[in-house]
Amino acid sequence: MILGYARVSTEDQNLDAQVAALEAAGAERIYSEKISASKTARPELERLLDQLRVDDVVVVAKYDRLSRSLQDLLTIVEEIRSKGAGFRSLAEDIDTTTPAGRLVFHVFASIAQFERERIAERTREGLVAARKRGRIGGRPSALSKERRTEVQRMRDEEGRSVAELARLFQVSPNTIRRA
Repeated sequence: MILGYARVSTEDQNLDAQVAALEAAGAERIYSEKISASKTARPELERLLDQLRVDDVVVVAKYDRLSRSLQDLLTIVEEIRSKGAGFRSLAEDIDTTTPAGRLVFHVFASIAQFERERIAERTREGLVAARKRGRIGGRPSALSKERRTEVQRMRDEEGRSVAELARLFQVSPNTIRRA
């Protein structure tokens, strides 16, 4: 069975062009939603993935309708593949049900993996260089050393509550607990 998935990011956008393309591609059932791809919970996509069977094909008008990032796309397509189903993107002419389509998709995956590794490598190099210059990463402390001492004194000697101290010092209760 060919299952279509159409998505737009906002309520005022229209799904008609995607739905028409999916119907023209032979989609027998179309799952559609108006929700940002940055949202982790996409109920219609989850429903589509739950109902996938062996030899089904998930079709999208463009692969960015399925996900925002290449990593997310690879994860979703791997889930589709693990269920014995295929994936097609009409605009990019990717079809994992064919050997050539799988090759193109694996090239995408390899490039994405290479890029992730290069980003991690550059980040590590940048942190090492910053440490050599005396820079230490992370956020600055919300409480100075003096204020931490005062928090401890007020808690131990005056018996003030964590919530009260958090309000007084305008920080979160977790910051007070850490102090």
